[in-house]
Formats: sequence, structure tokens, C-alpha cells
Amino acid sequence: MTGRPTTAQNLRDLALLRRVRDRIDREYAQPLNVEALARGVNMSAGHLSRQFRLAYGESPYSYLMTRRIERAMALLRRGDLSVTEICFEVGCSSLGTFSTRFTELVGIPPSVYRRQAAQAPAELPACLAKQVTRPIRNREAQVTERL
Repeated sequence: MTGRPTTAQNLRDLALLRRVRDRIDREYAQPLNVEALARGVNMSAGHLSRQFRLAYGESPYSYLMTRRIERAMALLRRGDLSVTEICFEVGCSSLGTFSTRFTELVGIPPSVYRRQAAQAPAELPACLAKQVTRPIRNREAQVTERL
């Protein structure tokens, strides 16, 4: 044995990683962590994290937070919930962590995002709004001047 994974093993791992990603997409508002996700596909947390990063370019936790921030952006545009309510609605347990991660991905704090969304002149169709407002991963958002 060479220790190198076979093509069949790689395909099995990719299928398991898709299951993890799909679970994150479905259950983003639930309390999820890497250990629980790894148990769900019979992998160690370390192996899952390494393989997920190789396949998708970011850690499972980062992917989860991106999903949560995407949903938070939609709720902020809707405008009927407070930032704190939205934080808990999308599965975050800390307002500070939520606000920090939101600012890292979007470039502005949630309260500023809400204010700007409320001042937007025309409503974009939902199918376009999701694409145009998608958060930037891996801390690539440029922080703009605070209003």
C-alpha cells in the first residue's frame, strides 16, 4: 500500500463533503460545529476540516458563517427584525461575533447595511438581490467609511 488515497476513496470523500455542505446549507440556523458535522459522516474533525478546505477553499466553520451572513443580509433588507433578533434567527449565539463576522464579509456593520438597504431607491428582484449582495468570503471585503 502506498498510503495515497485511491480515486474511489476520493470520490467517496467528495460525496461525504457534499453531504456536509448540504447539511450546513439546510441547518445553518441550528447549533452546528465541526465535530458534529464530522460525526455525521464518520470522519474525524481534523480530516473533515482539511478535506473540506481542499474541496471548497474554506473551512466548514467559515462556510457556515457565510451561509448565516447571507441569510442575515436578506433579513436586514426585509427590515422587520432588529439586528439582535436576526443574529439569533440565523443561528449565532453572540451578537459581537455576528457583527464582527458580518463586517468582515460584507464590509460594513449590520446596522449600516440595514440603513443603506432601506434607502435603496428600487427593489431588486429576489433572484438578482441574492447574487448581487452575496457576501465575500475569506475576509476580502473592503471596509468602507462608517456613516
